[in-house]
Amino acid sequence: MKGLSLLVIAKAVGGELVCQGQYINREISGAVIDSRLVENDYLFFAVKGERCDGHDFINQVYEKGALCTIVEKKIDTDRPYIIVDSSLLALKKLAAYYRSILNIKIIGITGSVGKTSTKEFIASVLCTQYDVLKTEGNFNNEIGVPLTILKIRQNHEIAVIEMGISDFGEMTRLSEIAKPDVCVITNIGTCHLENLGDREGVLRAKTEMFGNASSNCSVVLNGDDDKLITITDVKGKQVHFFGHSDKFKCYCSNIENNGIDGTKCNIHLYSKEIKVEIPIPGEHMVGNAMAASLIGYLLNVTMENIKKGIESIQSVGGRVNIIRGKYTVIDDCYNANPVSMKASLDLLSTAKGRKIAVIGDMYELGLREKELHMEIGNYASNKSDYIFSTGSFSEVIKQGCDKSAISMENVNIFENIDDLIYNIKQFVTKGDTILVKASHSMHFEKIVKALQ
Repeated sequence: MKGLSLLVIAKAVGGELVCQGQYINREISGAVIDSRLVENDYLFFAVKGERCDGHDFINQVYEKGALCTIVEKKIDTDRPYIIVDSSLLALKKLAAYYRSILNIKIIGITGSVGKTSTKEFIASVLCTQYDVLKTEGNFNNEIGVPLTILKIRQNHEIAVIEMGISDFGEMTRLSEIAKPDVCVITNIGTCHLENLGDREGVLRAKTEMFGNASSNCSVVLNGDDDKLITITDVKGKQVHFFGHSDKFKCYCSNIENNGIDGTKCNIHLYSKEIKVEIPIPGEHMVGNAMAASLIGYLLNVTMENIKKGIESIQSVGGRVNIIRGKYTVIDDCYNANPVSMKASLDLLSTAKGRKIAVIGDMYELGLREKELHMEIGNYASNKSDYIFSTGSFSEVIKQGCDKSAISMENVNIFENIDDLIYNIKQFVTKGDTILVKASHSMHFEKIVKALQ
């Protein structure tokens, strides 16, 4: 990693470098907090976690070839190390410094729903012409973002960074590290209301990103969102909107929803137009495709390559991942909130055969949690033939069901996930389509695995 010698790193994190002279100007080749990922000449951050303390693995990481460790106390070794007050804070400081010396465009993505899918669409479009690094997995928080920044190498031309938050101030800290050149917000929904209060609070928290964006940043927003459409300019520059209306410079037409086989549509970009086939199911994916198209256009990707990038997108496990076999499983269990739950139920409603909704709790909804779960119960009963549910709000979901749309005999509530798994496996048959969706901590991936 050019520019990150041990001496420079120590200064960047405000730590004390303990090492022999020959190591001072050695540069690291990577940086991690997981000892299992250490490679030759890596920097290892010894972080104290809930389950283990990184300081317990110091000897192991040196044996694996680590060049240096960042620690919170003196250690007994003749290898280089840097002492700091907080290893986690040092991680953020180093990532922020590294970002400051990089010559690369960074696209920051946030929103209540669709961050990961939009990130995948954008990266797929951009990689047709650029060398792109993107956030992997769920590395979108105050640990994941700096670790992703520290994965950027000289060959990368663009980095697509997902940024997730649950409270005020978090986006400020994340954007201080990422310093995005392009800011993307997918929508403002009813997520993390426990801390943010209402959608106005969500809007304020998400738009903290603008404060640390580059001075000549481009801002790309979902014009169909009633909150985002109120933003007219950022840092004196006009906002770029995408949406379903032809009043936007990027809009769509001729939408053909083919259920779990995907969606076809025409995407209009200023005076140009492309017809695309989006392979990931769900009409809401059209918005992701528009966002990616608009960013591609702003970054000089050809229309042919924009089309190629959209049509080659692949689903990510746990996010509208279609698993086909004797029956079809819509694996969308990575996370859930009222907006994404309704979108997934809309997709289920397009399937042939019996439609089975396996749904659970949605977390961090604040004072409206009961009301919102009842609302989902009502929605699910109008979009599916059968409901299987477990969790703290499963009874509330059942109470919300529309009795004119579904028989209560078809709404099945279970005490725990193991009981649900046993019963759903006995129930499903050839030709069924099963949606599996709940907040990540519900561990509904166990249900998906059992159904495969």
